[in-house]
Amino acid sequence: MEIVQWLPPDAVKIVLVLFLSFLVGLEREEHKAAAGYYAFGGVRTFPLIGLIGYSVALLSGTQLIPLTLGFLVVGSFLLLSYWHKLSCSEAAGVTSEMSGLATFLVGALVYYGHFWIATALSVASLMLLELKSALEKLADRIPSEDIFTFAKFLLLTAVILPILPNQEFGRFHINPFKTWLVVVAVSTISYGSYVLQKVTKERGGVVLAAILGGAYSSTVTTVVMARRAAREERPHLFAGGILIASGVMYLRLVALVALFNHRLVVTLAPAFLVLAGAAIGVGWYWSRQPDSSMAEVKREFEPKNPLELFAAFGFAALFLAMLVATQLAVTYLGKAGVDTLAAIMGVTDVDPFIMGMTQAAGALTPLKEAAAAVMIAAASNNLIKGIYAYGLAGGRTRIQAFGLLAGLAAIGLVPLLWI
Repeated sequence: MEIVQWLPPDAVKIVLVLFLSFLVGLEREEHKAAAGYYAFGGVRTFPLIGLIGYSVALLSGTQLIPLTLGFLVVGSFLLLSYWHKLSCSEAAGVTSEMSGLATFLVGALVYYGHFWIATALSVASLMLLELKSALEKLADRIPSEDIFTFAKFLLLTAVILPILPNQEFGRFHINPFKTWLVVVAVSTISYGSYVLQKVTKERGGVVLAAILGGAYSSTVTTVVMARRAAREERPHLFAGGILIASGVMYLRLVALVALFNHRLVVTLAPAFLVLAGAAIGVGWYWSRQPDSSMAEVKREFEPKNPLELFAAFGFAALFLAMLVATQLAVTYLGKAGVDTLAAIMGVTDVDPFIMGMTQAAGALTPLKEAAAAVMIAAASNNLIKGIYAYGLAGGRTRIQAFGLLAGLAAIGLVPLLWI
């Protein structure tokens, strides 16, 4: 520490520039030795570029134009290097030249005191250079449609959401930002499950499919498993899997409600976590019971992309409709109207209604009434899924699945006694 105090302030900066640029140069030196053909830069060139960036920044001071001209001059030399590389090799990359430009910026950033950014930029450059093979293999493994799916996820979250106004409009207090935030939250959970199902494709069995499918959509998972059960002689396995998916639904609902209404989730979480644990536990135990056929059952279901733009806008429209319907029910029909609406919404997707209740709870609707409505909607949805399973599955699976889901729906109403 005493030595550092005796050194001029710029000496420490110069040492940092040399150290960071030397690391990049060392990696490029190893690459050049392994390549066997012309490659730009090494352990001397990159430190020199870093020092040039530092010196130009020093001479420029607060002026941007001299620093920009220095960047262009260095870029011109790197362009000459790339042109020479093209004349020597058909498969010429521009990675080394881009690393040189990054090193120039590292030197400038260190001069202006942005040490963390300069270090992060150097480390990131080093990792990108060193992990070339791994990154290229990753690019080969990821289908183009999955990249497009992620781009749509960024469109929903990072492009559309920030530009929406965060204020209420009209009689029903519609907030565009909060509306789209609900869409983003639901889509994010579904997208996470979608990615996991893609990553674990052809691995795991019905139980894993039920867990991931429950986070994606327990209704869709129930329909898919019921149809599959009609072709398989594994009633315990599929009935248990269907129950597990509905158990995961309760965890999904806890996560969504927690994002938008902390008071409501405090009321719902104890009951929902118990219901989730009971459904998953019983479902797993039931799926382990022996069936007449014990042949291995592999996953077949391929989930649809949950980030389709039409689906996102459709969910937003349905959420707004539920928000308006809930407010009208509260105003003109009272608690009975809200409970009836909750029971009806269980026939379809309960997410829009429950997300609407997160906005109404504690404001338009008393907290306990909102919690009761959410529980009724979830129980109604479980009963409807039981009816779906009974109609689509065959043999004993239909009876077992309906019985398990009807039982879960009944137990899901028990907390109403003390709310």
